[in-house]
Amino acid sequence: MKTEKSNKKSIISVKKSCFDLALTLDCGQAFRWAPTGENEWHGVAYSRPLTLRQTEDEIIFIGTNDEDFENIWKPYFDLERDYEILCRRFEADGNLKKAVSECCGIRLLRQEPWEALCSFIISANNNIPRIKGIIDRLCRLLGEHLGGDDYAFPSPEKIIEAGVEGLAPIRAGFRAKYIVDAACKVASGEVDLNSIFNMTLDEGRDELIKIKGVGEKVAQCALLYGFGKVDAFPVDVWVKRIMSELYPEGLPECTNGVRGIAQQYLFHWRRTR
Repeated sequence: MKTEKSNKKSIISVKKSCFDLALTLDCGQAFRWAPTGENEWHGVAYSRPLTLRQTEDEIIFIGTNDEDFENIWKPYFDLERDYEILCRRFEADGNLKKAVSECCGIRLLRQEPWEALCSFIISANNNIPRIKGIIDRLCRLLGEHLGGDDYAFPSPEKIIEAGVEGLAPIRAGFRAKYIVDAACKVASGEVDLNSIFNMTLDEGRDELIKIKGVGEKVAQCALLYGFGKVDAFPVDVWVKRIMSELYPEGLPECTNGVRGIAQQYLFHWRRTR
């Protein structure tokens, strides 16, 4: 890792290893990143705006600092996991070997739990462009303005204050009442997000499905993308097809303990074939 100062902002670069920005940021696991130029993306996570640029050898983090890189971006992009070793492990299975070969560079994002939970409540029976639009409008309506065109994801308290009627401008439809229910249960402590980190998958799922609109798939997505539970296994229409066509007896042994990461490769590979 190397750090430079440019216009009072830090530029941190890391060696590219199994890390592709487009594949990672636009594969349906996060919804607040957008391309801003050739091999360049901008987004907000943990109330921190960030611009990323990919070169042949490096991923460049623009507009951050050493502290945020260590505490936010390194975990967010799962930079301490050796994906080269992981991908070699997956190559024990023929289908996964193809998926890894064609989609090499996907990394699992470790998102802020509250934002991940809301995002996947919004994702129910929805498509990616519309999910992105609803989340963008929600952040502009209730999120803290961070400067420029960037807004933080709103807190549960802000959503409770707005109520279902106050969410009308985000055009979330029936999902608005689920977002408010989630905010109420998280703010009151009825659903304790912090405790989920120390729970098993089944315990975490049972905690999350206390919220209206959170079923098995939404809970598994929140556990995988918001709580770092890398063995969580969300099943949507694409994953159902994968399992039916390729793995009727279940995923191969090489995915044990990291089924959620294997699923991400298989999902993107099958969806884009």
